[in-house]
Amino acid sequence: MKIPIYQVDAFSSRVFGGNPAAVCLLQSWLEDEILQAIAAENNLSETAFLVPKGNGRYALRWFTPSVEVDLCGHATLASAFVILSFVEPALSSVDFETRSGQLKVTSSGELLSMDFPSRKPEPAVAPPLLSQALGETPLEVLSSRDLMAVFKDEDTIKEMKPDFEKLKQLKDIFGVIVTARGEEYDFVSRYFAPGIGVPEDPVTGSAHCTLIPYWAEKLGKEYLRAYQLSKRGGEIFCRYQGKRVQISGQAALYAKGEICL
Repeated sequence: MKIPIYQVDAFSSRVFGGNPAAVCLLQSWLEDEILQAIAAENNLSETAFLVPKGNGRYALRWFTPSVEVDLCGHATLASAFVILSFVEPALSSVDFETRSGQLKVTSSGELLSMDFPSRKPEPAVAPPLLSQALGETPLEVLSSRDLMAVFKDEDTIKEMKPDFEKLKQLKDIFGVIVTARGEEYDFVSRYFAPGIGVPEDPVTGSAHCTLIPYWAEKLGKEYLRAYQLSKRGGEIFCRYQGKRVQISGQAALYAKGEICL
């Protein structure tokens, strides 16, 4: 069996930037154990698997090297880039059926815009180990799918050196978002999820489902520009729409080939 595979740098206009994702095109679903093994072999933060449903619709699933996840932004952006650039270039949008409902991605010029659910965070009690694990004490802690810690300024986020072993000890937490008001951008962030095999994710679309409603209300803005301060870095164009958020960015093809099973 040969499976077409693309590696795409999402949330970047050039290769070696943004967040790399693998996109695998299937004709039908393989066993979950095989999907997980492929994701582990790829050893990227996310591998996306697509099965065509007809009329510009695809079933979409996402896997880290160790688990399947319910929502992933950069691998969705990468999947749309592959479909709209190489598989069905006549389309201007694509619909994905996922564990988080139907997700639409629309192409507009160089930008791909994802329509995602809003995950407004609620105030939370900071776990005892959080400040030790991050090396800094947050001004505010909130929770959605992820735990979100708000800090005083961009430099604190940029210079943070988390203890990943201590982060793994935080119970019932999928990932940790750290964020602050930006200097050039409206807000900046980083994302840590060592418990699911991703110590630091370079650019995390799904985290912006939580970041956008928080900063939109804090800053009183519908449209925002964000930057994820990982080593690779990535620019995200955001829009808050109440129960939905729009997350937009660019993508660049790094490689394409075949998986041989």
